[in-house]
Amino acid sequence: MQAYFHHLDDQEVVDVYQMVMNEVEAPLLEEVMRYTRNNQTKASEMLGLNRGTLRKKLKQYDLL
Repeated sequence: MQAYFHHLDDQEVVDVYQMVMNEVEAPLLEEVMRYTRNNQTKASEMLGLNRGTLRKKLKQYDLL
């Protein structure tokens, strides 16, 4: 994050949360699904997500 802010050169910063989520959420879901051998129940428990929310996110990132 520090490197990102450093390279902004005084440009306006907006939507940092979404930028970070776009970078880390898909790889996180992919690795958790690999670790759980695609067991959505186990993955949702590991992530602290409702299983329906996990399925929605997996669809969003084309990971189903």
